[in-house]
Amino acid sequence: MIQVPSSNQPAEFDDIFEANRAFANSFEHSHLTGTASKGLAIVTCMDSRISPLAVVGMQAGDAKILRNAGARVTDDVLRTLVLATYLLGVKRVLVMPHTDCRMAKNNEAEIHAMIDKQHGVDTRSIEFRTVDNQHSALVSDVISIRAFPLLPKNLVVVGAIYNVSTGLLDAVDCGS
Repeated sequence: MIQVPSSNQPAEFDDIFEANRAFANSFEHSHLTGTASKGLAIVTCMDSRISPLAVVGMQAGDAKILRNAGARVTDDVLRTLVLATYLLGVKRVLVMPHTDCRMAKNNEAEIHAMIDKQHGVDTRSIEFRTVDNQHSALVSDVISIRAFPLLPKNLVVVGAIYNVSTGLLDAVDCGS
């Protein structure tokens, strides 16, 4: 059994650290490197219903996972893809938003208003990047990756919407 040093974490995290000790007791991934052995990066949403590696039949070490609200291609996603492609073995990218996404259900003003009303916090200084049309946003995001001048020209990028009710990916034609 692996011994974990005691720490001063808040009691609200006891379940997390206990689960980690159980995970560490059967940990089998110490042989993995930092490269994506299947050459894939997945850009997806932070939604906890999505297990990106399981969705595409992969396991730890196979792919790089980039997550944010709405699976949007941001400056940070592009920065991370530059590192992933040149240093970590990524040759292809799947941009994978999902059905029933909060970022596609409300517009920017509504999200800001909800947070302000429910929590008294004015968030209008940040952009949440909500979308009116997931398909067109996905096409735009895929094109952004393909057009980014610092990424390799031979990087293969596709888009698909993950259905949280069925588990299926619906490929979206994003041009070539």
